[in-house]
Amino acid sequence: MNKPRDIPELYLNRELGQLAFHRRVLAQAESRAAPLLERLRFLCIVSSNLDEFFEIRVSGLKAEIEAGSPVIGPDRTDARLAFNQVAKEVHELVATQYQLLNQEILPGLVNEGIRFLRRPDFTPAQTEWVKAYFSREVMPVLTPIGLDPAHPFPRVLNKSLNFALELEGKDAFGRNSGIAIVQAPRVLPRVIRLPREISKAEYDFVFLSSILDVYVAELFPGMKVMNCYQFRVTRNSELFVDEEEVKDLRAALRGELPHRQFGDEVRLEVAENCSQQITDFLLAQFNLGQDDFYRVDGPVNLARLINVPDLVERSALKFPLYRPGLPAQFERPGDMFGAIREGDILLHHPFQSFQPVIAFLEQAARDPAVVAIKMTVYRTGAESELMEILLGAARSGKEVTVVLELLARFDEEANINWAQRLEEAGAHVVYGVVGIKTHCKMLMVVRREEERLRRYVHLSTGNYHPRTTKIYTDFGLFTANEELGVDVNDIFIQLTGLGRATKLKHLWESPFTLHKQILRAVQNEVQNAQNGKKGRIIAKMNALLEPEIIATLYEASKAGVEIELLVRGVCALKPGIPGVSENIRVRSIVGRFLEHTRVFYFHNDGAEDVYLSSADWMDRNFFRRVEICVPVLDPKLKKRVINEGLKPYLEDNCQAWEMDKDGRYSLRSRRGKPQAAQEVLLEALARAPQPV
Repeated sequence: MNKPRDIPELYLNRELGQLAFHRRVLAQAESRAAPLLERLRFLCIVSSNLDEFFEIRVSGLKAEIEAGSPVIGPDRTDARLAFNQVAKEVHELVATQYQLLNQEILPGLVNEGIRFLRRPDFTPAQTEWVKAYFSREVMPVLTPIGLDPAHPFPRVLNKSLNFALELEGKDAFGRNSGIAIVQAPRVLPRVIRLPREISKAEYDFVFLSSILDVYVAELFPGMKVMNCYQFRVTRNSELFVDEEEVKDLRAALRGELPHRQFGDEVRLEVAENCSQQITDFLLAQFNLGQDDFYRVDGPVNLARLINVPDLVERSALKFPLYRPGLPAQFERPGDMFGAIREGDILLHHPFQSFQPVIAFLEQAARDPAVVAIKMTVYRTGAESELMEILLGAARSGKEVTVVLELLARFDEEANINWAQRLEEAGAHVVYGVVGIKTHCKMLMVVRREEERLRRYVHLSTGNYHPRTTKIYTDFGLFTANEELGVDVNDIFIQLTGLGRATKLKHLWESPFTLHKQILRAVQNEVQNAQNGKKGRIIAKMNALLEPEIIATLYEASKAGVEIELLVRGVCALKPGIPGVSENIRVRSIVGRFLEHTRVFYFHNDGAEDVYLSSADWMDRNFFRRVEICVPVLDPKLKKRVINEGLKPYLEDNCQAWEMDKDGRYSLRSRRGKPQAAQEVLLEALARAPQPV
């Protein structure tokens, strides 16, 4: 009899699962219960997600097809078949996006006094202003390229906004190519607000594409611009660094980054009005087929509208404001080290503030008793208060060590720049282990107290990124527990030095023990169930893909273990299959905030073991990354994690999507009192904003 690991029908396709998540996000934009500007924001998030999906996942499928790979993934789907299914799904999704934009969101905004004007809408005063804006701000930075033997088709940047023009007439040199390309520099805003004094509505905006459409002829004096069409190309954005040959990872990566803008083409988007002649011409230039081609009824760079809600001061059209709360221990400024010594402290973002983490690092940087600060950095942003504090600490002579992951996708350039600045300030900068990304989130402060050194540690499920902590749900744990401190110190030594992995007292660490320990914990629930005891597992994460974990969960279900999976994104496991997974439920919560916490609960015969982790249950997290899984040792905090990180999500009947045995998701039917987990947590942990 085949084991679950060997039965492809028991696994869902990763790419299609990821698209199912994007559809759940799109449902937020479709929901008329959501504020109008937030619906627009969700619509833009879907576009941004799809951009990355093409840059990474679709480009990977194309590479598999080109390499002749017969099947991929545990579902053993043929790469060509998977690509065809993906293309069909994405075309349907994109069509729904633009239909929603044009039929509901934009008309709804017009009713609220928020308009996006086109050329026919301009008043004489607006026409004059737009012309002046073009001459002053736009035309000086444009470079028109007329195509001829001396001017071949230009190298079009990844995801840049471009215009293909059909021309008539001859230029000053007697040339007449008929086609020209204009690329809109990224320094130009894609949406411009018109001055209030010339606006008929409270907020009148104009797209950069509309301005160019009106005045682009000025770039071609003496010629006639017959038509102007928007287009955008998406490229493979995976970076290649030969890990066996590289001698300086930072230098190699810096050399590779520019190539991301010019990787292989994977998608072409054009405006609805684009002629067939130009469409065929562009497809030929980019060596793309009809499955790669998307004709859209609106801006081709829809993701760039995501800033519009921030430009409009209309609170009724946005989610209600709130002030993140604080644990009682941090309500009043004071000695954070003393507060942490008294007992572990848990932060639940964004319902509780990230400010204590910043304050903790600030206090450590200026405290003369602090002798060393060590921190891992995966994503922190181009601007980061935390990194500036570390720079100051290093300049003041403290021992600062930063394990900085250079290969954090799409944050490589920012991390390279921080690495250089930290080194110049005198910090020790280590890039982790070549071939294995450092994804764990750890901050350790070593302080001299009464003739001894004490370690203070902050461990998190999310990145040290002050911006994302406002929109991602995550847990952060402060502790002065000596055994946890020793474990964290040992991991830092692994990352900065050389030597074998040491046995850790409490932490589970990948790529060494995390996978084994998760399997062991699941199998322990199986044994308890087989012995007539209660077996229960609750796991909350972003993705579930690793085949052996899934196979073991199937075996646990067959043994009678009750399994609740809260998987925000892609999940390859199929719940509810008779005789295989009838004791497994899979839910995805999609709401105002991005669910990012990783929480693992094992009943363990009543001991109720609870873990916080930086890792999802994916191959890469178990075997190609440094990750940690932290036990919540304090009984009160353990109860908090269960009551905040798991229970509300299991009871959610507003934003919970349930998966059926075929992998399809549907919104959980609402019974009884409406309960949205994120709203429950906001009410319990956050505070109303103070009046101005």
